[in-house]
Amino acid sequence: MTPAHALLALNAVAGREVAKFCRQYGRLFSSLVRPSLWLIVFAAGFQNVFGVAIIPPYDTYIEYRVYIAPGLLGMVLLFNGMQSSLAMVYDREMGMMRLLLTAPLPRWWLLFCKLAAGTLLSVLQAYAFLLVAAAFGVEIPAGGWLAVLPALAAGGLMLGALGLLLSVYVKQLENFAGTMNFVIFPMFFISSALYPLWKLRESGAEIVWHIAQWNPFTHAVELIRYALYGRFEPLACTVVLGSAALFFIAATLGYDPQRGLLKRSGRPG
Repeated sequence: MTPAHALLALNAVAGREVAKFCRQYGRLFSSLVRPSLWLIVFAAGFQNVFGVAIIPPYDTYIEYRVYIAPGLLGMVLLFNGMQSSLAMVYDREMGMMRLLLTAPLPRWWLLFCKLAAGTLLSVLQAYAFLLVAAAFGVEIPAGGWLAVLPALAAGGLMLGALGLLLSVYVKQLENFAGTMNFVIFPMFFISSALYPLWKLRESGAEIVWHIAQWNPFTHAVELIRYALYGRFEPLACTVVLGSAALFFIAATLGYDPQRGLLKRSGRPG
């Protein structure tokens, strides 16, 4: 695989995904409606219920909508990662994945091209939501708009790799909705997206607190939260990138057509 050949494949796969996204006008709208409702309605309803103490990376007391903004950015990345997984299942049923994986390039690179394309779309949608959040009064430091880019890319890669891994085991589109709910809601709600984790411990929910500590989505949200204020969170970065690598390697092994053929034919491996 020469660098020119690899870049050509990346451009072709990413270009196809971006072109397909641009034709689906409702996809961007739907990706913004969900977090926007949480920001406008949920945050307004709970503005005076949840008090957010002075915790890093904040230097003063903040409004609840400011606190949940990084979590809602994570929501955008999470749902787009699952949407990319759905597209992978659809392409496999239609035969597009079979054609892609027969290209004269390493399988891991072809899958990485799909992952990179999905991450690009996730980052673009996240920035679109940042504009919506700023329009509704969420103050974002000027430097945070650029500083958050690597965090969004890392979170998008991790959640896209998770979606890629799920597409290995979800064989039919009909089964995808249940799988998405089984993954999305626990990851989102058992995290620091909507409330600081110390509140879980303070309320006596020790088990939930420990689960949230091990939830990679929690670390993706915290990586974004710190980056928005120009700060780096090394533990969160390590967990996010490590999880992305683990999910991607597992997905690459799962897309091995020889193993799939053995499984279908019932012969021992």
